[in-house]
Amino acid sequence: MASLLRGLALLLLLSPLAQAKSLSPEAQQARAEFNYKMFCRGCHGPGGEGGKAVPFMNDYVGHFVKFDEGREYLVRVPGSANAALDDTQLAQVLNWIVINIGGPSTPKDFKPYTPAEVGELRKAPLFEAFEARRQLLQKMLQLNIIGELPAQPLP
Repeated sequence: MASLLRGLALLLLLSPLAQAKSLSPEAQQARAEFNYKMFCRGCHGPGGEGGKAVPFMNDYVGHFVKFDEGREYLVRVPGSANAALDDTQLAQVLNWIVINIGGPSTPKDFKPYTPAEVGELRKAPLFEAFEARRQLLQKMLQLNIIGELPAQPLP
């Protein structure tokens, strides 16, 4: 009887994970958008417009995925790295942000984040995100990814 109960408990624990992996692409997108609303929108705004001290993302966040350090930065910032989302959910949210909020900044050949990539990068969260962003913006200028520094704070 005890082994049957352990088996049922294990099945109950694993069923949300199995369910998440079997979602249709549309359901995964809906879940990613929901998770953006729950974990990101409060600070970054409904369309990624940000605020006084919060980086804006709309029509800009896609520039970060054009080079390795920028791509890594989006996962390693405290809001991402420490989010109460598993690696699959965070990968889905980041992909949703880049595709839906990045607008014209998103490269045509954007390679979606994978759960494995996100899991690895989350192991080294940034503690000084503002300085890292400043350095990345300078690098974007040098690489001709952006033509000038934006007036507002960025992701």
